[in-house]
Amino acid sequence: MKALGFRQANAWLHTWVGLLLGWLLYAVFLTGTLSFFQEEITFWMKPELHASVPDNQTAQRLAQAMQSLAPNAAQWTLTLPGERNAGAQAQWFDIGQPVVKRGGQSVALDAGTAEPVTPRETRGGGFLYRFHFELYGMPRVLARWIVGIATMVMLVAIVSGVITHKKIFKEFFTFRPRKGQRSWLDAHNATAVLALPFHLMITYSGLLLLMFMLMPWGVESAYRGDTQKFFNESGGRGARTAPAMGAGDQPLGEQVPLTDVAPLLAQAEQRWLRGVSSISVTRPGTSDAVIELRERGGDSLIDRGNSERLRFDGVSGALLNSPPAPAISTPNAIYNVFSSLHLIRFAGAPLRWFFFISGVVGTAMIATGLVLWVVKRLPERQKLGRTPIGHRLVEVLNVGTVAGLPLAIAAYFWANRLLPVGMTQRSAWEIRSFFIIWLLCLVHPLLRSHKRAWLEQLWVAAGLFAALPLFSFGLAHSHLLASLAQGQWLLAGMDLTLLASAALLGYAAWKLNRHQPLQRPQRQPRTVNTRQESAA
Repeated sequence: MKALGFRQANAWLHTWVGLLLGWLLYAVFLTGTLSFFQEEITFWMKPELHASVPDNQTAQRLAQAMQSLAPNAAQWTLTLPGERNAGAQAQWFDIGQPVVKRGGQSVALDAGTAEPVTPRETRGGGFLYRFHFELYGMPRVLARWIVGIATMVMLVAIVSGVITHKKIFKEFFTFRPRKGQRSWLDAHNATAVLALPFHLMITYSGLLLLMFMLMPWGVESAYRGDTQKFFNESGGRGARTAPAMGAGDQPLGEQVPLTDVAPLLAQAEQRWLRGVSSISVTRPGTSDAVIELRERGGDSLIDRGNSERLRFDGVSGALLNSPPAPAISTPNAIYNVFSSLHLIRFAGAPLRWFFFISGVVGTAMIATGLVLWVVKRLPERQKLGRTPIGHRLVEVLNVGTVAGLPLAIAAYFWANRLLPVGMTQRSAWEIRSFFIIWLLCLVHPLLRSHKRAWLEQLWVAAGLFAALPLFSFGLAHSHLLASLAQGQWLLAGMDLTLLASAALLGYAAWKLNRHQPLQRPQRQPRTVNTRQESAA
């Protein structure tokens, strides 16, 4: 057997590593792309909060409401509405309660009226985010190992793909429609090159986020197995620090009214262009009260979005010494840059949309590669006169994943709208609806012809996405026209994205329905040369 050349070996590697884990990579890439807007998705999936419209007096109104909502609190925190969530969240700890991250009491508040609101139970965009790197229904460590290996395969596929196509950048500007295999290869090349820097960055940074699990030996050796000590010293994930403000089991001082927070907010907003994200008060209504304002989402890559804090005396309103920013080592800064790029917690709406579109292009790259594998082998099947079982399996998985996963996501959104609000384990049933529909999408291609299965799933997915904004007209504050009239681009953007998704899926189905497979030209019988006939 003749040895493969360098480029041929990379072509073989690109084809098979891409195929073997391509469906998992597609799911990870698609859900990861949606995770760029996980907070917006979560808000959209809580219609009870959609009537919440913040204004200039929202922060003051909410601070005043906390006096009656939590009169015995030793500490309370208000998370203010922002561009990604129009609702407010209150959390407080009574005297004697330990101050922990998810402890105490909490309630959602209407930004306009400061009244408590009870939104429906849902995992929202958080489910898609968690599925992106932890899958679902299996041990967390095992799932992360699977995703980590798939991410390494993705990096190998990207690098080997660039090596394989020596004219990849030249052919990026070439698209030949209605050419069968050639057209799919052009589409695959175009989507690969269009966002190639993004593909490399998002894949490599994803590996870095998992590096302490994939390659723990250095940390374990240096810290003799005490990995928590490493995280505490480095300030990385898993670090546990004391609460920023006093614990709730300390005695309270003399009863004194809390100062007006309006001047403090004005002072902070002059300092911070992004505004204030939260208000925390320790020992409210006493002489020991301390007010802490936190900056909204820092834009630094190095400190992973850590924001500045200002502290004020809760009685006089005088500015107190604020905690200094923690020192960041060079290795930790490098890690923070890559992890921040992957999570884009620092980014505003324009950059987030850029990442989202790049993610869509990356998802399309994987999908076109999977379809190309099938199209490339059609001549072989025509010669055989049958479809090998391996080829049929790839066809089924392609339909059930490429078309079935968007359909399952649409079903997840519909479950959020249709399941009874007071249903027990409601959020769990939303997720179960997702997997039930996805499983049906994987079985469906076994019962239908290949083209028919594609068409049916694409049309159903398009219909479900298009119907969601229409269904919202039955919700007073959630439909597209109301959102546009009130300038709530958070909700309007979600509905418009759903309509755009429906249009894209519908266009794909329309093009597929019009497509006619290329007929291979019949080989003409050989003619006998005239000179040979004469000689005979």
